[in-house]
Amino acid sequence: MAILSSRFKKPKIDIILALTTFVLLAFGLIMLSSVSSVISFENFGYTNFYLYKQLAFAGGGIVVWFLAQKIDYHIYKKIALPLLIISVVLTAIVFIPGVGFSYNGATRWINIGFPFQPSEILKLALIIFWASWFEDNRKNINVFKRVFLPFCGIILFVGAMLVKQPDLGTFLVIASVSIAMYFIAGARLVFMGTILGGATLAIATLIKAAPYRMQRLLVFLDPEKDPLGMGFHVNQALIAVGSGGWWGRGFGKSGQKYTGYIPEAVGDSAFAIIAEELGFIKVMIFPIALFVVFAWRGYLIARNSPDFFGKMLAFGLTSWIIFQAILNICTMVALVPLTGVPLPFISYGGTSLIMVLLASGILLNISKGQSR
Repeated sequence: MAILSSRFKKPKIDIILALTTFVLLAFGLIMLSSVSSVISFENFGYTNFYLYKQLAFAGGGIVVWFLAQKIDYHIYKKIALPLLIISVVLTAIVFIPGVGFSYNGATRWINIGFPFQPSEILKLALIIFWASWFEDNRKNINVFKRVFLPFCGIILFVGAMLVKQPDLGTFLVIASVSIAMYFIAGARLVFMGTILGGATLAIATLIKAAPYRMQRLLVFLDPEKDPLGMGFHVNQALIAVGSGGWWGRGFGKSGQKYTGYIPEAVGDSAFAIIAEELGFIKVMIFPIALFVVFAWRGYLIARNSPDFFGKMLAFGLTSWIIFQAILNICTMVALVPLTGVPLPFISYGGTSLIMVLLASGILLNISKGQSR
């Protein structure tokens, strides 16, 4: 009877990853209630406008998460190419007048009752496609015409669309994750060197082609160079982070959110105000230590995956969330030039929140049946 019961025992998800996901989600909602209170009151007359909307997105995301951790992840291999094509088309639609709309000089959204950002779906679709494609071409992974050239062509095509929006931050995340997946799939070091060299040249060309990117680079090298102009954002973020000190000003007591000096305080810049209110010690626990745990469990799931597709998919999904978190936090403390990417699970934004919860659900499905 014991043998029979063990044979029919339901596979269990990685409970540590599941708990980490929901602690990050809860932390994000709690901090958003503080971070967004002032701007919410100024724009809408009450303090919880952004919180209520994010709660609605979180509710939808939890439904998506629940379904994703139930659905066999192998189904994504069957829809990898159609999903990529659909996501590319949706990303291109933002350029159609009257369909896509612009904000702060960027054209990244479609209005479907709320701002919908197709590039967030593109991240997931491309990871699924690479996982499927690398598995199909596992024996030819180092064939120049079969894998290397198509890989570079797809990255350049996606990059051209995102730079046109412009959304260099999203492209950096997508390119970094794609290159990392190619390397893990078994690419030769000479291919990696060629890609990284080409990427460096491409970034240098993009910086030179757009004066504002060059100004951002100069400001990154010397934040005091233009404190009231291009350097304003990063300087105000540094003031917020520095004001938090070791233990923070206290929940709800950020000075920077009252001045309104930090652009996108509820979105890409939320970490700066969180650091101001919580301080260095508490920020190292919430959220940084949580992202470390997420990375540990996600990469462990990838290592223990029973097949190559699951291994690549888990690696790509984990890398997406962790790379994006690192990039967001590093921009707020001036370790890298300013780029606009949301902090996963925490920054305000419906599309981003739903997609990272979906990614977590897929990871958990891959984890079923693995030894912990």
